Amino acid sequence: QVQLVESGGGLVQPGGSLRLTCAISGITAGIYVMGWYRQAPGKERESVADISSTGRTTYIGAVKGRFTISRDNAKNHVYLQMDNLKPEDTAVYYCRADRATDEGPQRSWGQGTQVTVSS
Repeated sequence: QVQLVESGGGLVQPGGSLRLTCAISGITAGIYVMGWYRQAPGKERESVADISSTGRTTYIGAVKGRFTISRDNAKNHVYLQMDNLKPEDTAVYYCRADRATDEGPQRSWGQGTQVTVSS
């Protein structure tokens, strides 16, 4: 099993920055993609960014040029640097890991961290 713990959320003014961290533990062998999702009140959870084991990254259009996903394999951390934050970025942010197993792909989630963008 993979355990994920997010940190770094908080309250920030529009135009500000935050860096989210996802700490990965447990059975990490076979993880082939890590990602960040978010869920705003009354909305469905949506993918924000992900990064493959080879370092390839993808982003949704709403955050391109403002958010950067990265990973530190030595520390087993995945980061989401969020710059020029907007009120519409307010949401609970979740870390996700997909791992290949003999029984098929296994998806794990963290508990989430709240990000609030408000003046």
